[in-house]
Amino acid sequence: MRSLIENLAESKIREVANAAMGKSDVLAFWFGESDEATPEFISEVAVRSLREGETFYTHNLGLPELRESIAREMCARHGTGRFGAKRIAVTSGGVNALMIASQALISAGDEVVVITPIWPNLCAQAIIMGAKLTSVPLQPVSGAWTLNMQMLLQALKPGVRMLIVNAPNNPTGWTLSSAEQQVILDHCRANGIWILADEVYENLYFESTNNGCAPSFLDLSNADDKLIVVHSFSKSFLMTGWRLGWMVVPEKILGSIGKLIEFNTSCASLFTQRGGVAALSRIQDITPRVVAHLKICRDTLVEGLQSLDQVELASPKGGMYAFFKINGKTDSLEIAKKLVNEAGLGIAPGEAFAPQSKDWFRWCFASKDPKRLLEGVDRLSNWISNH
Repeated sequence: MRSLIENLAESKIREVANAAMGKSDVLAFWFGESDEATPEFISEVAVRSLREGETFYTHNLGLPELRESIAREMCARHGTGRFGAKRIAVTSGGVNALMIASQALISAGDEVVVITPIWPNLCAQAIIMGAKLTSVPLQPVSGAWTLNMQMLLQALKPGVRMLIVNAPNNPTGWTLSSAEQQVILDHCRANGIWILADEVYENLYFESTNNGCAPSFLDLSNADDKLIVVHSFSKSFLMTGWRLGWMVVPEKILGSIGKLIEFNTSCASLFTQRGGVAALSRIQDITPRVVAHLKICRDTLVEGLQSLDQVELASPKGGMYAFFKINGKTDSLEIAKKLVNEAGLGIAPGEAFAPQSKDWFRWCFASKDPKRLLEGVDRLSNWISNH
């Protein structure tokens, strides 16, 4: 076993979840998924595909009809005619797409810059490829997280191979503005730096925009820019367990991406891709409702947490997480385990996402019943009162 792999840190989110094994009374908000099942019409299409015997391999890059559907959706969001199927690769989940991007672009010893706090898999993937990571930390101001652009541009010096950025951000809800994206894009173009943009929360955005989405690098980029944007069916289509995602890449590297898909998974499963086609065909029946409900959940949880004197947070603009601080509690992993055992409350420790957020906590508010969130706030309030 490579020593690098042996030394990879295990998931601290899973560590907290494992502490709840055998406890039936824990309200769990640690994982990044809704507790609402996939819409039935999507599942029915996948079931029909299985019953019709579609259990065989398909094209490495995905079903042509799915790639075309994705391209149309990308055009609708980010500019008609700018995204053909020749820029789309279908993958077995967003995390698979992110790993393939790292495999395609990172060699051992490459310098990679990452904006943190961030979902830990993104850092781990670069480390697995042998990258040297430089973290540019977001700064919390009154509970809201902001980017120091000067610090980022200084880190993105000539010779850096890649910038990894996730916005809307997991865990903080921080979102780049279009103006910030333009500055980053111009700087990376001038210095030959690739951008790997994890935009899986693009649809889960609560501010008013023309296209209903968060700002995207795709709104500003050229077709040949050194830019890979990763998306997923998981969040805004309620399809986390389906493991279906996609990449938007420059056309010139699509063939190489196809080879890497072959050597990783061969292809996404055919019946799940049928479900993806169905989801995109009725996106207006799903995503707007999901976003509207998530906004209710966000407002419910944020209002509840802000009512506690000891808690510090700001309302996130996007994503599905409240990222907050409990004054006087500095070890989020230890506290998260205590909350499981002493309060029956399961939240993720901020330590999982970056060292500078070790005294913060992430709470996924994607709950089918907002009352469940309020029950969780009550449990947290009672625990704080007793400690």
